[in-house]
Amino acid sequence: MSDMPTKRVAPARSLTDQVMDFVRESTLDKTMVTGEWYSVYQVSDQLGISRSPVRDALLRLEEAGLIRFTRNRGFQIVETKPSDVAEIFALRLGIEPAAAYRAAQLRTEEQLGEADDIITLMAQAKADNDEEAFFTHDRQFHRQIMTMGHSQRGADLVEKLRAHTRILGASTAGNKRTLGDILEEHEPILDAIKRQSAEMARATMREHIQVTGKLLLEQAVEKSGEGDAQKIWDQYTAGV
Repeated sequence: MSDMPTKRVAPARSLTDQVMDFVRESTLDKTMVTGEWYSVYQVSDQLGISRSPVRDALLRLEEAGLIRFTRNRGFQIVETKPSDVAEIFALRLGIEPAAAYRAAQLRTEEQLGEADDIITLMAQAKADNDEEAFFTHDRQFHRQIMTMGHSQRGADLVEKLRAHTRILGASTAGNKRTLGDILEEHEPILDAIKRQSAEMARATMREHIQVTGKLLLEQAVEKSGEGDAQKIWDQYTAGV
């Protein structure tokens, strides 16, 4: 077994989330690498916590494709491919624009008020430069649109896909665009839903997801040094 990096988790978040962050960050800074074997016991001892939340976190990471378990050996880090990012956003393109279209037709005044509140919270987080709070409200905004579009199963799937993106460590904030830029992409989506302009709601949601997806794919290609971002994007989003 390889030596584990020396790190400690902070007490603020759930232990499972902290373990996931620990492993993800360890892969990003290369203290945990592909080809080496690691164990639940190592992570548990290193972080000074019980094996149960470690096991839960690792199972979620395996589901997301970041690690691979092998019986009686432990787990290994799986190298992330740019195609993983492209596939995630292809799926989102097949779900969220249609939900925004329906939201423009089916939303209630109460739901619009809730969406306005979320936008206000995003704006406050932007002003505070609080990226974690901003993206928490970002996820709430997307779920609210799915709810307005009567797509609960779709909302659950989108949240799972977004969780995969977070686990992979992908973010455009502070790199390709600001929190203000991202907020400005959300506002016309809500405006179209308020005006019951279904086609515009679908188009603005599609544009937002495409912008985000293409930027994250470009980052993944730059990181891996392999492939052509536009060709990968076209391959995985064909037909959606």
